[in-house]
Amino acid sequence: MLSTFLKAKLHMGSVTQAELWYDGSCAIDADLLALSGMREFEQIDIYNITNGERLTTYVIVAEAGSGIISMNGAAARKFQVGDRIIIASYGQFSELEAAEHKPKLVYLNPDNTVERSANTIAVQLAE
Repeated sequence: MLSTFLKAKLHMGSVTQAELWYDGSCAIDADLLALSGMREFEQIDIYNITNGERLTTYVIVAEAGSGIISMNGAAARKFQVGDRIIIASYGQFSELEAAEHKPKLVYLNPDNTVERSANTIAVQLAE
């Protein structure tokens, strides 16, 4: 049996462009893709922290070093420039693979530069 787990995440990125008439999907800076392990045409989920919208689409490559995260096509109606977002990709793993799997977590500053990266999330404590 295969189970679905988080594979990679770009956390708290900022939308830099919203292009309604561009080919659909989400363009992401090639350097951020390389760091996260996401690939062109890979399915992603995008969570809009600013307005609560959620969307499934796929990755296209944006210029390396540009900091671009562009919402294209229909996605441009749900996300605006400046919205803070989380981009997540998932993978299916066997029980053996899942036991060894560590997601690639990339935490971004508001200008889409990298704040830090990790492969674990701290245990949430009770208040």
